[in-house]
Amino acid sequence: MVPFFRRLFNLSGRFFKYGVLLFVILTSLSPFVWVFLSTFKTNKEILDSALSWPSHFSFVAYANALARARFPLYFFNSMFVSGLSTLGAVSIFGMAAYVLARYEFRGRDTIYAILISSLLLSLIPMQQPIAIIIRMLHLYDTRWALILVYAAKGLPIVIFIMWSFFKSLPKEIEEAAYLDGANFWQTYTRVMLPMSKPAVASAAVLIFLNSWNEFLFALLLTQSESKRTLSYALRFFVDMFAYDYPTLFAAMFMTILPSILIYIVLQEQIHKSLVGGAVKG
Repeated sequence: MVPFFRRLFNLSGRFFKYGVLLFVILTSLSPFVWVFLSTFKTNKEILDSALSWPSHFSFVAYANALARARFPLYFFNSMFVSGLSTLGAVSIFGMAAYVLARYEFRGRDTIYAILISSLLLSLIPMQQPIAIIIRMLHLYDTRWALILVYAAKGLPIVIFIMWSFFKSLPKEIEEAAYLDGANFWQTYTRVMLPMSKPAVASAAVLIFLNSWNEFLFALLLTQSESKRTLSYALRFFVDMFAYDYPTLFAAMFMTILPSILIYIVLQEQIHKSLVGGAVKG
């Protein structure tokens, strides 16, 4: 009887585990799938039955979103701002993480603690000083204002992820590079950075997603339509397509799709970064 109850207990445990996993998956994907299917419906179909299957698949809603909402311009702004802020944050703060992880000097741990503690700080109370600084730099209503702010927001993320990964790499690799005549820059760019691709990818994805979806500073630091990002432009899509739900859903779907694709492409690198950073020595 004991083996029977043990098997029953294990079976019920697996059933519960996979049941919870299935529930989480369905809860997470259902809104995304519903928005995607709604882009192929007509207004009448959505109002009659929001959960019904489209009668036929048409890309008219996507064509309307691209034509009426200046979607390509907003997409370019978001990609330009998110891409450059990610590149700048990873390039500059990654080198700082390397120095903090591999070099011994006075105050190193204090500097690291101060930089990491900024994860606990919210930028919302700092809206006014940030806006004042941006205006003093004559960057208001420019893409560079958003790039500067988004890159600064990525500082603790890059420091934390890349510091952990650099700590896990053996020091003999650097010693061998120095014995071969490599200087600091060559060791970092040709040896350590290529080995840290998982950490770079992980930090880059997090910063890119945060920049792509950021709304507050896009609203605060830009004014003209030519500088709007997609996350900010969605606010106007709601009014523009108030009675055209398929087009509104198409604009929403095209806004969130790039971030999902980037995560899917780089998910293996993110997994390697998390595993590599968890094991030090």
